[in-house]
Amino acid sequence: MDLLNNLALGFGVAFTLQNLLYAFFGCVLGTLIGVLPGLGPVATIAMLLPSIYSLDATPALIMLAGIYYGAQYGGSTTAILINVPGESSSVVTAIDGYAMARKGRAGSALAAAGLGSFFAGCVGTIIIAAFAPPLTELAFKFGPAEYFSLMVLGLIGAVVLASGSLIKAIAMIILGLLLAQINTDVISGTARYSFDIPELTDGIGFVVIAMGVFGFGEIISNLGMPAEHREVFTKDVKGLWPTKQDFKDAWPAVIRGTALGSILGVLPGGGALLASFAAYTVEKKMKVRPGEVPFGKGNIRGVAGPESANNAGAQTSFIPMLTLGIPPNAVMALMVGAMTIKGIQPGPQVMTSNPQLFWGLIASMWVGNAMLVILNLPLIGIWIKLLTVPYKFLFPAITLFCCIGVYTLNNNTFDVYMTAVFALVGYLFYKLSCEGAPLLLGFILGPMMEENLRRALLLSRGDWSAFVTRPLSAGLLAAAALMIVVVLLPSISKKREATFQEE
Repeated sequence: MDLLNNLALGFGVAFTLQNLLYAFFGCVLGTLIGVLPGLGPVATIAMLLPSIYSLDATPALIMLAGIYYGAQYGGSTTAILINVPGESSSVVTAIDGYAMARKGRAGSALAAAGLGSFFAGCVGTIIIAAFAPPLTELAFKFGPAEYFSLMVLGLIGAVVLASGSLIKAIAMIILGLLLAQINTDVISGTARYSFDIPELTDGIGFVVIAMGVFGFGEIISNLGMPAEHREVFTKDVKGLWPTKQDFKDAWPAVIRGTALGSILGVLPGGGALLASFAAYTVEKKMKVRPGEVPFGKGNIRGVAGPESANNAGAQTSFIPMLTLGIPPNAVMALMVGAMTIKGIQPGPQVMTSNPQLFWGLIASMWVGNAMLVILNLPLIGIWIKLLTVPYKFLFPAITLFCCIGVYTLNNNTFDVYMTAVFALVGYLFYKLSCEGAPLLLGFILGPMMEENLRRALLLSRGDWSAFVTRPLSAGLLAAAALMIVVVLLPSISKKREATFQEE
């Protein structure tokens, strides 16, 4: 009964006219910035933080939350249509989503992503409402050693996920980890690998690498093809809605992705990102029905699973932020900043001292998810119109938006030049048949891995056995080792090569 009373309180707050308007504004803005290449929720929320000074805490947080999960919806649009993942969690969506767009099935991919996201968002919100206390206890059990082991497992999973040669996949992860070392050491305050370039002392931005390797690299590789081979935007688009067979294939993937995302989203350290990668890996391990499109060639499960996982992860990542005051990702860190601006101390006391804010925010997520489906599914035809724009007009426009998005992050032209460098690197990867996703995962997890490794060793006074004597950490490392052994088995290795065989 307590849950029902709390939800009644929350919906009473969420259904006021002011909060409905701010939820709608946040969802629309989030979708727009998700669709526009180069703009993400982190940059947008950071730019909008000054505007919340004149708002009450509840509508301000409802609006910022709407921007966050709205961008998760919109980010899949650019990943599917133009192979530019605006968010790291959309990287794996681009693999099969973009392949579907190339085959004229962009509408089916976008609808699967939208419906999967809606289902996962609703389930994630129910989990926040019903299971916040026990899930918080789960997050409490993760110390630095467990986080390090979890990230090792994530990187091993990326090797399994990557197409082509295992050696190339490992090399890409190592390159990502090395690029992540270009920053200022947190403990000593010493600049590392910056080569006396002031702009590199803060490290290379995620958007710079993502836009360069995935966005511009794809543009250059397409421009290098003869005009008749640029099939991405010249094919007739048909099937703006998934077929019955698509629904049959996609719904189990949606349920599996939602379950994975709901669990991994609670854990600080890129839960939504790990969830999308894990969901894709799980789908590839599931039995493929006769006649089903291979993964990497436009399998709808490769869109529905990861999209459900990252949206469920986006919702449940609010749990540690609301109940512990621990932001699991950059957006939640900005949400913590917003709460502080409004004079609210993030942590366990929010649920008891400010129940209208806590439950109003949760109820607004249901409202926001419904708004996003109503906004996005009827607009699929508009996004598809992007495919009919002539190549010579579309790609300069994409390049311009990407450059504007990269520049506005730090108001720094150096970031634009770095994006150009990574565009050439992305084109080189394309020519060498190296997949960029493992590099991006290594780059994102690198700083967190290093921080948790050093913290774990400091706490254990330099004793490396701490990673295998703690049960959770040992279990995660054992799972990583088992994954390596399984992938290296000759029979599995041959199946893997067959799965990733190029036509």
